[in-house]
Amino acid sequence: MNIGSKIEARGPANNTRRIDGSATERIVEALREAIVTLEIPPGAALDKAVLTARFGVSRFPVAEAFTRLKAEGLVDIRPQSGSTVSLIRLADARENMFLRRALEGEALALLATRNNAALLAEVDNNLRCQKMAVEAGDRPGFHRLDLEFHDLLISAVGFPRMRATVERARLALDRVRRLLGTPRRHALTFAEHSAIAQALRKAEPEAARAAMAAHIDSVMVELETFAVAQPDVFADSEPAAERL
Repeated sequence: MNIGSKIEARGPANNTRRIDGSATERIVEALREAIVTLEIPPGAALDKAVLTARFGVSRFPVAEAFTRLKAEGLVDIRPQSGSTVSLIRLADARENMFLRRALEGEALALLATRNNAALLAEVDNNLRCQKMAVEAGDRPGFHRLDLEFHDLLISAVGFPRMRATVERARLALDRVRRLLGTPRRHALTFAEHSAIAQALRKAEPEAARAAMAAHIDSVMVELETFAVAQPDVFADSEPAAERL
């Protein structure tokens, strides 16, 4: 696989450390985008020589980019055998889903006690756009609207640290969301989002909490099923039921 051909290079870099820092940023951004969107699949080798030529830089910013992406759990660095795109860890996905289930469920329960007409209007508009994206088969558009839907709700609570925690968990799940981003999953997600909005409209905290939990649990169940069918994408594809 020619990894370099999948990544857009954005201009030359000079040899100063300051410019190397700028080069590192754009390499990180390009690689992250390619990895998260699955243009570069889990397990793929990352060739430093190809990337240095592709971006027109020295080896230093490429090595720094690999180190940054390793810290994000996206790249594995093995000194003797080269660097690869990290396989997806189900254990990490379960933990991040757990965090989202707990925090977003409580956020929804809190929002259901408030009469926030402006929020409901924004949610309804987002859902209308989601419906159009599902009907048009617009997968990138639906993905963006899905993110906006959740961020609308979390932001409305007004707790910045909670929002940051949810955002970190969400970012760690981006590749998972792309893997499961089929037309069927998008239709199910739209229905689950609609149930969440309905509970908010009715001002029912327990129903809102349960609707969010059901949505996140549904995605996790689908991921476990996907891991059984496609174990080569995962570092730990043993289903949860088999570990009990």
